[in-house]
Amino acid sequence: MTRTELSQYLADFLQVSNFKDYAPNGLQVEGSSEINTIVTGVTACQALIDAAIELNADAILVHHGFFWKSEPEIIVGMKQKRIKALLVNDINLMGYHLPLDAHPVVGNNAQLAKVLNIVEAEVIEGVAQGLIWRGKLAEPITASAFNEHISQKLNRRCQHLGDENALVSSVAWCTGGAQDYIDIAANMGIDAFISGEVSERTYHLAVEQGIQYYAAGHHATELYGIQALGEHLADKFGLTHHFVDIVNPV
Repeated sequence: MTRTELSQYLADFLQVSNFKDYAPNGLQVEGSSEINTIVTGVTACQALIDAAIELNADAILVHHGFFWKSEPEIIVGMKQKRIKALLVNDINLMGYHLPLDAHPVVGNNAQLAKVLNIVEAEVIEGVAQGLIWRGKLAEPITASAFNEHISQKLNRRCQHLGDENALVSSVAWCTGGAQDYIDIAANMGIDAFISGEVSERTYHLAVEQGIQYYAAGHHATELYGIQALGEHLADKFGLTHHFVDIVNPV
């Protein structure tokens, strides 16, 4: 397919126009006009770009791309090296941030529910641009046992804040750096909230509101959406797809 066809399809499929985001969603660096091979990964770091070059990719699709509102606008140093590698090798870079978190099928939140075996998963409507989801465990388990379950499924030691002996049945979650959404889950009477990162204040918010908090890793909670998106594109359009996991302990 062409770059334009892929870009337009993803804009519609991920409903990009529905989101107010911190970075541009869609094509960020222009490369080849013809797309046969795509590489997907969580973050557009140099290691992912190098892997895409080795795989002769025409496009890289990521969750964390370039040109965030808070970053310097000048293209020097690390940013220059990354963008130069893309341009020299004629590789497109496409980034999808909040739209990929929220998508009901291939999104990070939807995919995390599958990985963690959370049932009756659904969006909490009307808050946070539809980025917070809720669901249930098949049967109640202790907060400590749920921490072990998350750690095993994500292959990363999860950090639990709260009462180890409390029972967890209802769960809310938002992948990545969404620890401050814990208040929304607590006000809804949900037993536990999962996100990727944790702040000093999160401990007090969890303990004082009687909700269990799980910091499961920013990278670890967002591995699955971009991979599912790549698989979807490969199935639908016959593209060659390579998912490349650049390990990140955060």
